[in-house]
Amino acid sequence: MRASAVSRILGLMLMIFSFTLLVPIPVAFLYGEATQQGFFISFALAFSLGVILWLPFSREQPALKTRDGFIVTVLFWLVLGLAGALPFVLVDEIAMSFTDAAFESISGLTTTGATVITGLDQLPKSILYYRQQLQWLGGIGIVVIALAIMPMLGIGGMQLYRAETPGPVKDNKLTPRITETAKVLFAIYVSLTVACLAAYWAAGMSLFDAVSHSFSTVAIGGFSTHDASIGYFDSPLISSICMVFMILAGMNFALHFVAWNRKTLVFYQRDAEAKFYISMIAVGLVIVCGFLAFSGIYGPLESIHHGAFQLVSILTTTGFATAPFAEWPAFLPFFLIFLSFFGACAGSTGGGIKAGRMMIMAKQGMREIYRLIHPNVVYPIKVRHRVVSERVADAVWAFFGVYLAVFYALVLLLLASGLDYVTAWSATTASLNNLGPGLGKVAEHYSDISWFAKWVLSFGMLLGRLEIFTLVVVMTPMFWRR
Repeated sequence: MRASAVSRILGLMLMIFSFTLLVPIPVAFLYGEATQQGFFISFALAFSLGVILWLPFSREQPALKTRDGFIVTVLFWLVLGLAGALPFVLVDEIAMSFTDAAFESISGLTTTGATVITGLDQLPKSILYYRQQLQWLGGIGIVVIALAIMPMLGIGGMQLYRAETPGPVKDNKLTPRITETAKVLFAIYVSLTVACLAAYWAAGMSLFDAVSHSFSTVAIGGFSTHDASIGYFDSPLISSICMVFMILAGMNFALHFVAWNRKTLVFYQRDAEAKFYISMIAVGLVIVCGFLAFSGIYGPLESIHHGAFQLVSILTTTGFATAPFAEWPAFLPFFLIFLSFFGACAGSTGGGIKAGRMMIMAKQGMREIYRLIHPNVVYPIKVRHRVVSERVADAVWAFFGVYLAVFYALVLLLLASGLDYVTAWSATTASLNNLGPGLGKVAEHYSDISWFAKWVLSFGMLLGRLEIFTLVVVMTPMFWRR
């Protein structure tokens, strides 16, 4: 590991992030709030730390190795999560403990959406905006944003891109140059955000709510400016707009790029992962809406409205709500939380194991069944007429195995903290899949669990955001051997 390279890049990226802490100040002035000092002090502290890390090595330009890329990515998400907690601690109007502040910040940046805050409707607008901004920055990945800037400073970005990009698409670039790839991703992200904002505003949201919810919708985050989430607006039109953009944000951004570049939608129809993702949504809609209507909780139209929204929200790992789904008949809450394991597509802003991995595991499972019947037949795994290499298939199963091991390790830690099994299982699922809402004691918020459980879940959120291997590999002795 090149400590000078890591420190220099980490300092630069922290300085870039620190300027985002100034954005809520104009919001505070606009609404006549007295939160400016807390945000400015937070900026000053974060910027100063960045300078301290960067300045001693500012004239060096060492090449960034693969190992350095992993370390920078892990450290940046950790440091960024802690730096993002500063306003929650320093703004007097909210003044949270450091544990709660770190939990809220990490939850926002990892687009998990789990919160320890209650009484959102009474909070200052600047704090509400800041929470949404954290999710928006975390959705595209502040690392990806920095990739568009860092080459201009003499820093290569490919190793960071491979460490940061989610899903089994790490070696694919949309354009020949990594800088241009980062700009393309950012342009798609901003375009979706602006379109979502305009649709919300036209549907009746205030401009503040439209901006705030467009940030968390496209980021697949789930934070809201109201305790009742999207249900606050009591509008089928707003719920429908939200569903459309959650589904779009849950697709591979490369598909959006190609479709926009070629001016055709045919690529969505051809992509195997997108079809699997849409099929999961379709099957889930039938089950959830049908079960709600059959149980008699709502009428037919309300069953479709609430069932469809919660299904899309949780399967895409967003976490918005229009109804208290945790109070539905026991099958539905567990079924919905279970669907979050499938998650969104690779290369999207969503969490979970990813639809692409699930699809490959399903195909490999069918292959093994076929081999039992026909032992001598060669049966390659194919995705859209292309053979999936054994290396990719092995990597998918290795990821799934490590995922399960980490998952139950976190569940056991939460059980040791005194939580019941339903709460521990659902909270682990919500953190590792970057989902947010859980069941039991965390159905509405996470403020009532212990400080130990909050740090365990914060670690789980980082694991989920970094797709486990990026963080786990840094913790292995083999990684540090020369």
